[in-house]
Amino acid sequence: MSDNKEVWKPLTVTEIQMIFNKIPIRWWIAGGWALDLFLERTTREHKDIDTLILRCDHIILQEHLHDEWEMFKAYKGKLIPWNQEEQLDSHFDNIWAKKKGETTWAFQVIILDTEDKHWIYKRNSEIRKLLDDIGLESPSGVPFLRPEIQLLYKGGSSVIREKDVIDLNNVLPKLSDKKLHWLKKSLSIQFPNGHPWIDVLDSYTKII
Repeated sequence: MSDNKEVWKPLTVTEIQMIFNKIPIRWWIAGGWALDLFLERTTREHKDIDTLILRCDHIILQEHLHDEWEMFKAYKGKLIPWNQEEQLDSHFDNIWAKKKGETTWAFQVIILDTEDKHWIYKRNSEIRKLLDDIGLESPSGVPFLRPEIQLLYKGGSSVIREKDVIDLNNVLPKLSDKKLHWLKKSLSIQFPNGHPWIDVLDSYTKII
C-alpha cells in the first residue's frame, strides 16, 4: 500500500457516531472496537477503527463525505482513489478515509454484500444472517457488529493475529451457548478440516 499505510490517527467511537448518524444509511462499528462495545470496556489499544455499511448504500456514504474526506479503495495491497460517483463492484469492499489535507488515516469502511435481506459472509456464502440480526447497540446508542460475527471475521482470516486471540479470550466467557454454537458451526463450514478455535469453543459451550 502507500508509504503512509501505517500512519493512523483514528477517530473515536463517538466521533464516528457523530459523522455516520448524519448519513441516511445503516451502519455499525466493527473490529476490535465492536467487541469492546459488547464488553462495555476498553480491553486493549486500538490502532484503527472500522465501520460497516451495506453495498447498496456506498454511493450515499460517498455523497455525504466527499466534501471533507478523501477516500481510497484498498485492493490487493494498493490504495486506489475512489472517484466521485464510482459504483464499486463486489471485489472492492474496503475503503480507507482521511481528512482532506491531512496525511493520517482516520477510519475504514467495510462494505457488506447482501441477498434477500440477509448479510452474506464473503468467505463462504453458505454463512448468512438476517440483516436485522447482525448488530447490537451500546447504551450510548452506537450500533456495532454482533461479537460472534466479528469473531468469525477474525478467526476466518488467512492470518490470525495475537490481538485476535486476545479478543477471543476476552469475549468467549460473555457469549451465550447459542452464540458460541453459531460461531463454531460457521467456522466448521468455512474450515471443514478443522480450525484451532473450535476446541476452545467446545470448552465454553454446552451445546453439541
